[in-house]
Amino acid sequence: MDYRKTIRLYYDYVVPCYHKTPLVLERGRGTRVWDAQGDEYLDFFPGWAVSGLGHCHKRVSEAIKRQADRLIHVSNNYYHELQGALAEVIVRHSFPGKVFFCNSGAEANEAAFKLVRKLGNPSRNEVITMERSFHGRTLATVAATGQGKYREGFDPLTPGFVNVPFNDLRALERAVNSRTVAVMLELIQGEGGVRVADPQFVSAVRRICDEKKLYLIFDEVQTGMGRTGRMFCHKNYGVEPDLMTLAKSLGGGFPIAAMVARKEIADALAPGTHATTFGGSPLACAAALATFEAIEKEKLLNNAVTAGSHLFGRLRGIQKRFLFVKEVRGMGLMAGMELEMDGKRIYERCLQRKLLINCTQGNVLRFMPPLIVKEKEIDRACRILEEVFAGEEKSQAVKEGSQAV
Repeated sequence: MDYRKTIRLYYDYVVPCYHKTPLVLERGRGTRVWDAQGDEYLDFFPGWAVSGLGHCHKRVSEAIKRQADRLIHVSNNYYHELQGALAEVIVRHSFPGKVFFCNSGAEANEAAFKLVRKLGNPSRNEVITMERSFHGRTLATVAATGQGKYREGFDPLTPGFVNVPFNDLRALERAVNSRTVAVMLELIQGEGGVRVADPQFVSAVRRICDEKKLYLIFDEVQTGMGRTGRMFCHKNYGVEPDLMTLAKSLGGGFPIAAMVARKEIADALAPGTHATTFGGSPLACAAALATFEAIEKEKLLNNAVTAGSHLFGRLRGIQKRFLFVKEVRGMGLMAGMELEMDGKRIYERCLQRKLLINCTQGNVLRFMPPLIVKEKEIDRACRILEEVFAGEEKSQAVKEGSQAV
């Protein structure tokens, strides 16, 4: 199909709720994708980290093909061999608990909210979340999200959520009251600008939750599955949550999400209290099991650490060269570069040079290459970024010169 017809069909028949880039992608492999005109792009932000193993990883693709010929979907009123196996693998890599499967990060967070409210009912139902957080697009997860722009036009939102400043322990302590049932935290705020939780803050939040008998929820939708060099980011902090939510790269590109809860509390979601039609299907579980297998057998956690170190070294080298780079922050293969100018045009100029990245918060460039990324690919991406920055520096100098005249 002609790429212009593809775009036209979107305009005519698809709800326009996304900012679209005029790029029609046809196939992908590893760190690369190709558009309808045959041009190759280096993808350093594969689907908001969904393709955490890269595009069409062989293990995942083959697992999906095999399972598609056996059983695609089965009702959750019956058993199938893969769901329990996947739950066991998730728990083995995280903390003793039980798993509820669903389809997206928002659904996983909704499940976490319902569980803690069920436990706290009727008097304790308030969840404390962080400013600049992002937890999803449903009415409840938008209410939990600490960014007002996502709430505009959707009142009345689900009540029972309070936002406090990220990494501000005193503000959190002041917010706790007799209605509080849980604290929810992203250890690295992705949509919030790749802001990293302070280790002392995380430890203190765990202590407060223990003292006040609150439940601690870690939203690991974006940080999970090896992104930070450990299978789950909370392992870097040595702090266990009571609940954890997963999605994004859990299925290696295939949609699946999960809410993990400590064994002592998980059974509060008894039959009839919560459900989802498609959650934990045989096809999705096969993809997720293959994702874990790839991470373990191909030593991708080690690669996330070594390649991540190389990425941060290159980005901080660029920071030293260009004065408009304010800060580089993140962990593993989750990097943010804050600029002292609009980042959208940097994103667009990288796109023109066949590098796909992301800009969030208006001025933070995000780099989240797949766990399979090689150092030479990081070098190529950083060379493109340097070329774009050099062009920006030159245009700024010309602009300042003309204004002086």
